[in-house]
Amino acid sequence: MTKLSVLDQTPVIHGHSVADAIAATLDLAQLADDLGYTRYWCAEHHGLYGVSNPCPEVMLARIGSLTKRIRIGSGGVMLPYYSSFKVAEQFMMLEALFPNRVDLGVGRAPGGDMHTAQAVAGGSYNRGDVFAQQVAELIALFSGNIPDDALAKGVLLQPQIDTRPELWMLGSSEFGGLLAAQLGIRFAFAHFINAQYGHRVAQAYRERFTPGHEKKPYLAAAVFVICADTDREAEALERAVDLRRVQMAYGLNQPIPSIAQGVSQVYGERELAVIAHEKARNIIGTPERVTAKLHALQEQFDADELIVITVAGSYAARTRSYQLLAEAFELGQSPA
Repeated sequence: MTKLSVLDQTPVIHGHSVADAIAATLDLAQLADDLGYTRYWCAEHHGLYGVSNPCPEVMLARIGSLTKRIRIGSGGVMLPYYSSFKVAEQFMMLEALFPNRVDLGVGRAPGGDMHTAQAVAGGSYNRGDVFAQQVAELIALFSGNIPDDALAKGVLLQPQIDTRPELWMLGSSEFGGLLAAQLGIRFAFAHFINAQYGHRVAQAYRERFTPGHEKKPYLAAAVFVICADTDREAEALERAVDLRRVQMAYGLNQPIPSIAQGVSQVYGERELAVIAHEKARNIIGTPERVTAKLHALQEQFDADELIVITVAGSYAARTRSYQLLAEAFELGQSPA
């Protein structure tokens, strides 16, 4: 049975407030728990009108209290902003609150523009220069095997508990996959960002994996998906996605386009070229079409799991998409 999980950016759709977006995230997390999704990840972004969660660790505390079974985690924490020790403390606290349910996914991207990144980091954003060292520090903190010359040597990591969060590397290039393989940790490739050669990164990750923090490789592919009841609905939803891709290509900081905005938008030749180039990042259609493409992608990646990100032109359409996927993949049902 295919494992499906959720990646949520807490999108703010045109005509809605941030409060609406946060409420939609909480509702979707509870639904995903009920439907049988494996994990629910929250992404970290800064300074953007279209996505509204700058601190996944805070959101996860609320989501954990509203759910019963589903794993919760960051997809991910942008580690270059922070002290590895402080991140370890935060996720150990989440693990203490929700034992055996917490994932710590880390990435090195800023989750916003560089001006914003410097503001978030107090002028000392390191652009990921020491990211590999930071991930190694997390592994050492979780395992208790701290080098003698480390700053954390002899420092008590609180809270003192018996379990640990699952540690994941997030990436959209060879760098993340190879680092995850070298350190022996789980890896999630962002196909929704880079749809060009992720299967080769996945293959290299498996081939070069060295047992370390984990004994064997575990790979997830994170995919942009919208599933609709009919082709006509899917086409309207795709028009809103097309407009969002054009906005991003032009560097426009705006809320997520609504379905009405997408359907009414008229494009020039340059915009149509952008849309055509970005199509490979999307899997949009009816359950039959979407399911076939997801199975093919899972086979191409040899993925242990698929993590689905759905940013649609309405919250109702996003909810329906996850319901249709759960039905198509028979989530929550015991094998016959």
